[in-house]
Amino acid sequence: MYNTIIFDVDGTLIDTEKAVIGSLQKMLEIDHGFKYEAHELFFVLGIPGVYTLKELGIHDIHKAHARWEHFMKDFYHSIEVFNGISDLLITLKQRNINQGIVTSKTTQELQDDFVPFGLMDHLTHFVCADDTLKHKPNPEPLLKYLEISGADPESSIYIGDTIYDYECARDAGMDFGLALWGCKDHERIPAKYKFEEPKDIIALLKT
Repeated sequence: MYNTIIFDVDGTLIDTEKAVIGSLQKMLEIDHGFKYEAHELFFVLGIPGVYTLKELGIHDIHKAHARWEHFMKDFYHSIEVFNGISDLLITLKQRNINQGIVTSKTTQELQDDFVPFGLMDHLTHFVCADDTLKHKPNPEPLLKYLEISGADPESSIYIGDTIYDYECARDAGMDFGLALWGCKDHERIPAKYKFEEPKDIIALLKT
């Protein structure tokens, strides 16, 4: 029985794929003259933006990241809460399950992209990319969460959609559940649980 459930955000609670990829494509083309197909940028999903920009060979990371955030505003209309997530969070709160998030978003990105959906009221703690020196797949973000929340890793589970999330949970000594509704390559992610839809997480609590 888990008494703490920690969620990733992008690809797990909210669908930001079109916004993240689209705004990155726009920034790269306008500012740098680089044209990428969407599938060529799927690797960015689940890691901090600064890591993405370094991988793409961008030199002025701070400026490029600010511009990426600027272009995100053009895609806010495409961001949606995944079906079933609101009901899931409400149910877990009613069952006195501690809920939180560990995300590769910065605090500002969380404020801009996630907070407007009104889900933060269900969450007790959160760790963003600017809260730790190391980031997923390093376990430091989850270890930071355990530190600030006092949660026990043996009675906690992390739920995400990427291999980075799995590796972070594994190395933090925590079980991992894969959100198939936001995952692109579930075959290569050896999660303890693979959830077809959010309500499946509730069924897990009954075991």
